[in-house]
Amino acid sequence: MSLVTLAHACSHLQNAVRASLGVTSIPATKQLLEIALNLQNHGFVSSVTRGSTAGPDEVPTPTTQANIATRRLWIELKYHDNTPVMKSLGLVSQPKRKVYLKAASISNLCQGKPAQGISPLQPGEVMFISTDKGIMEARDCAKRWAGGQALCRVK
Repeated sequence: MSLVTLAHACSHLQNAVRASLGVTSIPATKQLLEIALNLQNHGFVSSVTRGSTAGPDEVPTPTTQANIATRRLWIELKYHDNTPVMKSLGLVSQPKRKVYLKAASISNLCQGKPAQGISPLQPGEVMFISTDKGIMEARDCAKRWAGGQALCRVK
């Protein structure tokens, strides 16, 4: 996964939340789709829809070589009493400093202990980790005793 693309997507989503946008779009890649669906599963965004630069698709359109450059993921942001549900979104691994965590370190983070210079997870906060089984949340990694590259944190 390109951490630069992930950094741009995280920055874009955080700026969209600060601007109180209802819907925004990010590039359509497999990794960003997995992260967007995980954000939806954890209640940070309302919906994730595929579309083009013009807007979400009303009729599903397959991605081909002819339209791959215009494909986007449209994300509906979630608000509660006019305050955003997603308060902050940031990278853990940087493009020049990738952070790989073993299963024991992930378990420590989930239990409220710092590991490898990373502050522990707070209640309501999630961290996404790229494993050989796909992109998973840190608590799922701790349950399955899997390690991997720490990608981003969402509060």
